[in-house]
Amino acid sequence: MAAEVIEILDSDGVNRALTRIAHEILEHNKGVEDLVLIGIRTGGAYLAAQLQKKIAEIEGDVQLGIIDVTMYRDDLCSRNDLSIGQTDIPFRLKDQKVILVDDVLFTGRTIRAAMGAVMDLGRPRNIQLAILVDRGHRELPIRPDYIGRNLPTSRHEQIKVDFDDQNIAQAVHLLRN
Repeated sequence: MAAEVIEILDSDGVNRALTRIAHEILEHNKGVEDLVLIGIRTGGAYLAAQLQKKIAEIEGDVQLGIIDVTMYRDDLCSRNDLSIGQTDIPFRLKDQKVILVDDVLFTGRTIRAAMGAVMDLGRPRNIQLAILVDRGHRELPIRPDYIGRNLPTSRHEQIKVDFDDQNIAQAVHLLRN
């Protein structure tokens, strides 16, 4: 039996969600001073780049970094499909307001790993979390600061964010088996 695919957000919906998140980030942080974006490789990195452009259009430039959390995962020993990517953070983290960006928040383990990686690179003033889709099922006490869409799911369902060939988010789909 083929999986049922339900479109949750189309490209306009994704764009509206990211625009709202950009405004909320700027309002909460009172502008772009000492603000940096760090996208979690890969979907979060793509979304962070989109947020960077939106924030620049609204208020001003903000620095962008990319972090790979593979080596910080607590489930590393149980995975055989390890593909370690590169971390690229070309700025200091000390006393910065870091916005971690990811596409889907599920158990919280990826975010925990990202926070560990960030803290190993410097001591930011604070770490905030921007998520396109929060699907629930937390296993750790992680709560996003900025959410594009809350979408309660069952553990058997999946959320897939589709990106085009230029890494621009085009849609969010719920997959049911």
